[in-house]
Amino acid sequence: MASSTTEGASSKELLEAQSHLWLHIFSFINSLSLKTAVELGIPDAVHSHGKPITLTELATKLSIPPIRVPNFQRFMTLLVHNGFFTVTSTSNEDVYAITTNSIPLIKEKGACITPFIELELDDSLLLSWQYLSSWFKSEEPSTAFEKAHGTFIWEATKTMPGFGKLVREGLGSDSASITKVLIKDCGDQFVGVKTLVEVAAGAGTMALAIAEAFPHVKCTVFDLPHMIEALEKSDKVAYVGGDMFERIPPADLLIFKWVMHEWSDEQCVKILKNCKEAIPTKEKGGKVIIIDKVMDTSDGVHPKQTETQLYFDIAVMVYTTGKQRTEAEWKTLFNAAGFKEYKIVPALGLRSIIEIYH
Repeated sequence: MASSTTEGASSKELLEAQSHLWLHIFSFINSLSLKTAVELGIPDAVHSHGKPITLTELATKLSIPPIRVPNFQRFMTLLVHNGFFTVTSTSNEDVYAITTNSIPLIKEKGACITPFIELELDDSLLLSWQYLSSWFKSEEPSTAFEKAHGTFIWEATKTMPGFGKLVREGLGSDSASITKVLIKDCGDQFVGVKTLVEVAAGAGTMALAIAEAFPHVKCTVFDLPHMIEALEKSDKVAYVGGDMFERIPPADLLIFKWVMHEWSDEQCVKILKNCKEAIPTKEKGGKVIIIDKVMDTSDGVHPKQTETQLYFDIAVMVYTTGKQRTEAEWKTLFNAAGFKEYKIVPALGLRSIIEIYH
């Protein structure tokens, strides 16, 4: 029997519903157009020109043949609409300029996140979404990624070398961008710290940047042995291979950047108990810093932020056994692991610095 809502819908409302569906059907175009812009090098080309650039000049710099220029102009119209460029129409042709939204895409700026875009939009991750509906109807395997590839995502970094490289470079580029803010605006986090371990460090980008900014801190990069073996080493940090579920090297400060959301509650408690063993008490200068999201989707004032939080939560569900957590859920984990105190500092955009002590 039809609901009163469907029975009472007007023709106008049904057409609006159709438009709403079309928007969601074609939303993938935004993501893959961004990937295309990065692959073509559009942000770098516009930036390196040093001033606004005409369509013809841009197409020439990118080696786009004349037959494709009308199509390329249509593509640029979408990128302008999505806020990556501005356009000024002259009597001759369109002229483009960079916006703030494109700055993280420019290699010359030093905090370029294009490797993260390449990771998230790689076929190996996108394939997982094709298995999501069948995964919902099954009890095994543990993730849609595993259903697609036959292996857990972190095991895939070992068995799929190309994917492992994407992970290291993608997460490393994100670490570089967030560490700049951490060091510049939150440098007090490292006052009195003598030893630091970046746990599940990937490329070790954060530990290396901290070691360079604070030479008095002895920094260690800690990750799975095969991840450590694949890294280019620096003499500014130490490298230790191991398993955070078994033991974490001792230090005054442990840092986890985008790690906890990849694991279940039970797994997080196990990691946190190992953290408690690895650091001194608060009175002796010990603490753990978790850089991650604190979910809050109740804010109706910033719908785009809510949407982004929801996207991230579903993404970690598809790829891992983890989830994005609310403050209450974080507190439950800390209590279960025996930590007595925590503090949340919302200093990193959608992510926060979560300090925990015992």
